Amino acid sequence: MIAVAKIGGHQALVQIGDELEVDKLDTEVGKNITLDTLLISEEDGTNFQVGTPFLDVKVEAKILEHGRGRKVKVFKMKPRKRYRRTLGHRQDYTLIEITKIGASSAKPVKKEVVVKETKVVTKKEVTKVAPKKTTKKTVVKKTVAKKPATKKPAAKKTTKK
Repeated sequence: MIAVAKIGGHQALVQIGDELEVDKLDTEVGKNITLDTLLISEEDGTNFQVGTPFLDVKVEAKILEHGRGRKVKVFKMKPRKRYRRTLGHRQDYTLIEITKIGASSAKPVKKEVVVKETKVVTKKEVTKVAPKKTTKKTVVKKTVAKKPATKKPAAKKTTKK
């Protein structure tokens, strides 16, 4: 069973056994929390219910740990102005595990890998398509007689007295 749950200000697609990193929650490690559910359905997408805005079904999760994410470097620069600023930021997060969706507390379902069969094509089955013949169009350029440049009159000489 899968559900779309509201966690903090975000929505997440969850199923039993998923571990998610969400924005920091103010709850102790090891405690259980309940999340509002927006949508719930079977894994294949059948038999689903949509809330307006929430369903009565709740999603339960267990808080595993609190931590801080990787450092993100913020570099500001204005060219030719000698303005450079470097800042760093680490986002706080909470690691949660989904334990129960609604009334079911089933064990985590392992996803099966589906292998698609490929068809082997023999030489007899392949039909050759003749390449298209392309003709190049010749472009005739018109030549225009260039006009000679106009001469400027010489500047008058002035003498100092």
